[in-house]
Amino acid sequence: MRWIHGSESAKHNTDPDIQVHRYDEHTVILRQNMAVNYEAPFLFLLFGNERAVLIDTGATASAEFFPLRETVDGLVGEWLERNPRDGYELLVLHTHGHGDHVAGDGQFADRPGTRLVRADRESAWAFFGFDADPDAVARVDLGGRVLECLATPGHHEAAVTFFDPWTGFLLTGDTVYPGRLYIQDWAAFGRSIGRLVEFCEGRAVSHVLGCHIEMSVKPGVDYPIRYTYQPYEAPLQLTVDHLREIRAAMEEIGGVPERRVFPLFVLSPDS
Repeated sequence: MRWIHGSESAKHNTDPDIQVHRYDEHTVILRQNMAVNYEAPFLFLLFGNERAVLIDTGATASAEFFPLRETVDGLVGEWLERNPRDGYELLVLHTHGHGDHVAGDGQFADRPGTRLVRADRESAWAFFGFDADPDAVARVDLGGRVLECLATPGHHEAAVTFFDPWTGFLLTGDTVYPGRLYIQDWAAFGRSIGRLVEFCEGRAVSHVLGCHIEMSVKPGVDYPIRYTYQPYEAPLQLTVDHLREIRAAMEEIGGVPERRVFPLFVLSPDS
């Protein structure tokens, strides 16, 4: 897949505000244009029989510059034309609460048939049931498509990872992706990575998908922060073996945070 990756002149960028990639009939991956926001996050729209879920809402609040609601409404409308049914709902969830993943929430505040779950720890944990049991595997039923959800703090105190058995996608947000893995809580991050490796052992994970690309195709070389032109990006998808690689590194490093560079990611003890 060739993702939009910015241009040498943001002023003259001609990419769409949101790239739409239809992975299959019931799965859409969205990417925000770097000219709109350098973070260029990925978002995921998954369709079930009774409801769709939008995971994350991007880095820009303005519907004029980032027409997320319009894009999602169009995709839902197209899906319903092919799969007609009444009372179809939309659920809006998040991988975590940083601004580049929740900025578009306001576009869905008044959308009919929509439940928006805020990304702060209190709201998210209550929805998933992690407030009662942080080690639980929560299930979100879209109707014939049930996501398995885990609390994976470390990058953010309320980080959540989603596993979609339909595609085999493990959606890791900013916990794991081809880029700088900013670790706020070193011990919590180590536990979360270990838990993800164990979780994946009994599941058919096709791809580990985070929400950014910051690495280049040159091993160990990342694009500097705030770059808006990344013509030689590494692929978005990682594997369970990369999770094992991170776990091994965390175990080797121990409890003292240390920056360490790998071909497809960087462990960074920064906020």
